Amino acid sequence: MATTRKRRDAPRKGDLREQAILDTAETLLEREHVEPMTVETIAKGAGISRASLYFYFGSKQDVLTALVARTVAVLGEDARTASAETASAPAETARAAVLLTAKMWREHGPVMRAAVELSPTVPEIARLWNGTVDRYAEAMTAVLRRAGVPGGDQPAALARALCWMTERVFYHASRAGEPGELDAAAETCAEVWRRAITAG
Repeated sequence: MATTRKRRDAPRKGDLREQAILDTAETLLEREHVEPMTVETIAKGAGISRASLYFYFGSKQDVLTALVARTVAVLGEDARTASAETASAPAETARAAVLLTAKMWREHGPVMRAAVELSPTVPEIARLWNGTVDRYAEAMTAVLRRAGVPGGDQPAALARALCWMTERVFYHASRAGEPGELDAAAETCAEVWRRAITAG
């Protein structure tokens, strides 16, 4: 008896509209801060009515939360990549992770800055952002242990401190908006990680 194979469907219209809404919100963040952005401007940029936008998202905050979620999903994949990398020396693995983070700040800086700035007042964004830093800290704990950093809880505590340091350095470099700031931040953070690893 012949079996029917499920064909990969094309993206649904609703999925495409959701992506258009999120893409528009990201574009608006590149041009203006969170505050001036409205449901009206997002809907207009996405080519839909305000009422249609409310079918997908209940508010501007919901749009921004979904946009942060989309961005941190990529960061989470980067963390898993760093955790799985065992062929390279630990310092090189750490450097590669820092450079991947710099790439994300370069490509999605406005979204990531919004995540940092909205975290104190939007619990779901705080959960997403803090959870991503936690995943990076877990991945880098494994790198520090592989490098021989001693102490029972010391590698985990060190990884967490260095991940939050890296987040803060990139946030300020991204806010500066000067050419080369993110590159300089990446080199500085990579060097701090290298010293922490080789000191172990």
